Amino acid sequence: MLRPIIFGLIFFGAIGFFIYSVKNFLSYLKLAKPEYRLNDIPKRIKNTIEIAFLQTKLLRSKLAGILHLCIYWGFVVLLFVVLESIIEGFFPDFSFAFLGPFYNVLTFLQDFFGALVLVVVVFSLIRRYVGTPKRLQVDSAARLDASFILIMIGLVMVTMFGMSIEKILIGQSHGYRPVSEFIAGFFTNGSHTMYEVFFWAHIIVVLAFLNYLPYSKHFHVLSSVANTFLSNYEIPYEGIMLKPINFEDESITQYGVKDITDLTWKNLLDSYTCTECGRCTSVCPANITGKLLNPKLIITKIRKRTMEAGPLLVKEHESKSAETTEAIKSDPILEKNLVNDYITAQELWACTTCMACVQECPVMIDHVTPIVDMRRDLVMMESEFPPELNTVFRNLENNESPWACGAQQRNDWIDELSDELAKEGVQNNLQKVSNIGSAEELDIVFWSGCAGAFDKRYRNVTKSFAQLLNKAGVKYGVLGSEEKCTGDPARRLGNEFLAQTFIQQNVETLKKYKVKKVVTACPHCMNTLKNEYNKFGIELDVTHHTEYIDTLLKEKKLVPKKEIKEKVTFHDSCYLGRYNHIYNSPRESLESTGADLVEMVRSKDKGLCCGAGGGRMFLEEDEGKRVNIERTEEALATGAKTIASACPFCMTMLTDGIKAKEKSEEVKVKDVAEIVLESL
Repeated sequence: MLRPIIFGLIFFGAIGFFIYSVKNFLSYLKLAKPEYRLNDIPKRIKNTIEIAFLQTKLLRSKLAGILHLCIYWGFVVLLFVVLESIIEGFFPDFSFAFLGPFYNVLTFLQDFFGALVLVVVVFSLIRRYVGTPKRLQVDSAARLDASFILIMIGLVMVTMFGMSIEKILIGQSHGYRPVSEFIAGFFTNGSHTMYEVFFWAHIIVVLAFLNYLPYSKHFHVLSSVANTFLSNYEIPYEGIMLKPINFEDESITQYGVKDITDLTWKNLLDSYTCTECGRCTSVCPANITGKLLNPKLIITKIRKRTMEAGPLLVKEHESKSAETTEAIKSDPILEKNLVNDYITAQELWACTTCMACVQECPVMIDHVTPIVDMRRDLVMMESEFPPELNTVFRNLENNESPWACGAQQRNDWIDELSDELAKEGVQNNLQKVSNIGSAEELDIVFWSGCAGAFDKRYRNVTKSFAQLLNKAGVKYGVLGSEEKCTGDPARRLGNEFLAQTFIQQNVETLKKYKVKKVVTACPHCMNTLKNEYNKFGIELDVTHHTEYIDTLLKEKKLVPKKEIKEKVTFHDSCYLGRYNHIYNSPRESLESTGADLVEMVRSKDKGLCCGAGGGRMFLEEDEGKRVNIERTEEALATGAKTIASACPFCMTMLTDGIKAKEKSEEVKVKDVAEIVLESL
């Protein structure tokens, strides 16, 4: 009778402390901003099954994914052992043997996964110290934490096998336990005393492990399923959704994120769910090329700030004494902020918003949104940003584009195209929407974008696509000088106020002309118009020009006649690929020309950023190797004579990379539209 009493005291004491720890954690989440994350429940359940339970993202890295999958499912199965042991603590003769044949299956799986987990734990421990991958190379404290967790997992398995073996030896075993029976064969007899030793050791290790989790990076064991379920699936790109700021709300005094109270509760949950596996860092173009930015550390620094400031902020919130409140406020920890004191501006400005970090994160953490939100604080609250952005913001304010070109110059490419087609005696189907008053009579409205109108090199891409539309007999319109920057560069650079100025003006224009279907050659324009303008009162059907070209080719409205007999490699734009999952259309269009398409080492959803996203197009790289050089070297390694792109920013960065490598005479950078036009 003494055993259940002692067990009850230990068990309920441990559970009580665990509840206390979780309650503290939840109180920290309440410090942050609210956010609704319960829309589209069926889709959330589907993604949770795929990502959290089937571990599809982890399996993108085969070896590490398989190792973790073994540990994860081993733990799921072994929960029955833990549950059986807990009930046995109160009722000594209890077992699940009454489940009959199912119990045989259960005990077999427990033995199988127990042995598998033990092997994986030993391998993982060795991997932490010998031949450690770069992404797992951490400071001594983090390595010690990881090692401790692995040892605890190993002890859970060892004590489980100890209980099973002793039960077999004393003749009280039920079920089918082949591994335990094999090991038991090496011993002549067992004892109730040894069983009790293993039983109590098992329970103590399990309860200690449970209570350690809230104070370890391995809290993800408890939070990863919830974090995956609560991730954002509202739009095509997983996790990223820049939220508009209501500048008319006078109660808002802080624009962007300065400290953890400006983040959302989901951002804080992300930070506690981080497994510190380093997958995000291993694919970050900034980190790969020697920049200070480390996506993993952005998230762990948010957690560190939360753990340090959270208890004080909760006390301040709950305090009923003015004297106590003032004493708490004067604490040196609360005099700090997340931005600058924990995360530096240098880290934030290095981000290209390529979303590779989010793509690889196995627990659906969003790194990019808080980075952009912290940029908002630097730009709109502190006026702290790289000096090159003075020119960019001034151009946007004066010229409605990042380029130093007036609005009327948006018509230049239209006039050039008309002259060229007139000389060839070709009919031009282009219409200025303002001349016909409505876009309802048109097949599409072609959004040229700022680069497509002002950049001399990319203007040729704009005209090439227009010629394809003419050859296919598409009736299309353009806004000309009424088109303005979509707001993408300003938005990613943290100047939300300036971005919304353009968004609102463009929405008015699009509504005035009843525009519904838009095609653009700029992935950044496409992404903003398609996925963000709906937050500002307009729904548009937006297509990238490579998708539209692919459709025209498949409908035989465009028929290649001249075979492109050369090796071509395609560079995936981040905003076309990872943000909008468009990978096949540009490749199929290129293949239709007869080109010999070869892939770079990193391609499709594992493609490397060119270095221009997130407004980096307009910033210099002061640290390490240039991102575009890294990508250019990868393209040149394929032996291709043409590097195909589908984005104005990518084209600029790759062209600069080719020049820097002194390969301009041997290798050309062309847009998909240009290559298809050549084949006609």
